[in-house]
Amino acid sequence: MPTAIAVTSADLALPPTDPGTPHATVLPAPETQSLDASIADMQQLLARYGHVVVVCPTSAPPAVEQRLRAVRALLESDRIALVRTDLPPLGAAVLVRQLRQLAACDFSPGVLASAARLLAHYIYAGAVLGSVSRLDRVPVSLGSHLKGWLPGAHFAVLAGPTAQIVRVGNGEEPLPGPEFTTELLLARGQLQTDWPTTTLVPRWRIQGPVQETPLPEASPGWWGTGKVVEFAAYLPDLPVLYQLVSSVRRETCHWCAMELIGDRCGFCGAPLRVGAVPEQGGRALGTSGGGRHDGGTRALGAGAGAARQAGSHPGQADSHPVQYQAPHSTSYNELTPANVQVNPTRALP
Repeated sequence: MPTAIAVTSADLALPPTDPGTPHATVLPAPETQSLDASIADMQQLLARYGHVVVVCPTSAPPAVEQRLRAVRALLESDRIALVRTDLPPLGAAVLVRQLRQLAACDFSPGVLASAARLLAHYIYAGAVLGSVSRLDRVPVSLGSHLKGWLPGAHFAVLAGPTAQIVRVGNGEEPLPGPEFTTELLLARGQLQTDWPTTTLVPRWRIQGPVQETPLPEASPGWWGTGKVVEFAAYLPDLPVLYQLVSSVRRETCHWCAMELIGDRCGFCGAPLRVGAVPEQGGRALGTSGGGRHDGGTRALGAGAGAARQAGSHPGQADSHPVQYQAPHSTSYNELTPANVQVNPTRALP
């Protein structure tokens, strides 16, 4: 069975891209469910899937994270990963859907959990705002704050992977866009503007039709205004995502013995100890099983990865897997949008 992907809000569970994309499990809010019920639900997920990766935005109420940590501690399980993300609500939903796509592949739970930080670098998340006077999650200059009080002023804000804000109008400075082919997802609030489709799409060379989804409930609070049109440009193809993740060198966590990519374990949060021998008995939160004990052996060799074809059931193996030739193994810090060349279907610079 694929690793379960759980979310803390229904807005983070976008419709699947194809029948082979697993669904996300929505965890009820703490105020709507008792602690005992939360523990029982998590036990069922662990019994069915083995490992659970929970995506919780940093903008979520503190009680949400506290409940998740309490459940994990009381279960004494090292098979629950808590993934935090600073992306805006729509960008976080796109990240969750990409993790769901990869969960249908043969990545280990540890690689899947630590891949979230990598994938976030390839999601261009932003919004068009009617005012930036209450925007506090993206650095805004004093001049932009003052202009935000002018009637009719609109601003284009990019929150990630780099923060930037420009005023929409004649002679506007273009937002830095992706240097690779992406698709665009829109969520419209109370602001009436076609700027994302008329200006952003040609500038960023967006491919395919622009998709739209309802505005997440958390978006007005995140952006500081309900007059917003949120957007997210992302890599939509599973083969591209698969090779992007499989191209990174894998390590073994010295504490919980889970596989990881990057410089931090996605399950226990321990930093990578370069050159150290994994501690076979290490555990993050208890003594239950679930960690890897193979000394860091890679689950997939170079060129041996297989992504599930669109339309296949996530719980079944494909009879004719697609083979990819992954590039040389590299470290997470070296892997940036400017130097990755792993797209088998579309051109990445």
